[in-house]
Amino acid sequence: MNAVYSENLPLPLLVKEGQHSSLFHSEGRRDFIILFFPYSKTVSRRALDNNKGFTLLELIIVMFLIGLTLALAAVLFSNTLPSSKFSSTARELAASVRHARTLAQLKGEKQTLTIDIDSRKYGIDSVTSKDIPPGVFIKVVDPLQGDIQTGKYQFSFPPIGGAEGGTIVLWNSKKTVRIEIDPIVGSAMVK
Repeated sequence: MNAVYSENLPLPLLVKEGQHSSLFHSEGRRDFIILFFPYSKTVSRRALDNNKGFTLLELIIVMFLIGLTLALAAVLFSNTLPSSKFSSTARELAASVRHARTLAQLKGEKQTLTIDIDSRKYGIDSVTSKDIPPGVFIKVVDPLQGDIQTGKYQFSFPPIGGAEGGTIVLWNSKKTVRIEIDPIVGSAMVK
């Protein structure tokens, strides 16, 4: 349907035939009806053709909202990053305990997990060591020696099962995790 615009006509509203009782059509077509509202804004054809973009104010507002959203997302993710590093360190340390126990049983020889608290590293003797990230603190609670917060501590896993050692305690500014090693079975439980 071709709509004819002239200067200062009200904006038309196109409605399918049958949705309204009054019918106005041109050129013998009965597909659409055009309803004119007396209180609608009048525009010229020239004004309709020139309104094809965004104003500078609209662009500035959108850019401001995008920047605000990105800033809030950055703050949110920066607060969760230390927590995720802490959780991953606890999981990796518990996995290293389980791995040392499994290696001892598979190879039939004693395996040792060493935690070097001073250099902030841990690892199984036959495998490379891993770093403890900054902001994560560690100590070992030995059943005989008490809290050990400096030096090296070794957990031994004999091939017949079990473990010799204490409990590993990890903490940061928000949370504390204990990795308890069962002396009979040698399994690690994160609490």
